[in-house]
Amino acid sequence: MFIVSLTYVCELTKVDQFVGEHRDYLDKQYASGVFLASGRKEPRNGGVILANAESRAKLDVLLEQDPFYQNGVAKYDVIEFIPSKTCPELDFLRQ
Repeated sequence: MFIVSLTYVCELTKVDQFVGEHRDYLDKQYASGVFLASGRKEPRNGGVILANAESRAKLDVLLEQDPFYQNGVAKYDVIEFIPSKTCPELDFLRQ
């Protein structure tokens, strides 16, 4: 399990140019079952993705496909963790 924290590295006007493509990218990752939740930070200086990738290496390959990454508008910090306790609805995440 991974928490991906995106931080914008440019003005929001440039970020906004790629929001549509970024959302399409997110939809593709949700459809594949890798992304479980995502949203923007408040204040709007980036976003967060909860990902259930097989490995950090595979997640890195997926993140490189993000238009935000490809166009250099965000940096990515990835935290790997092993869920040991969850609410009943998220029990499937425990290992």
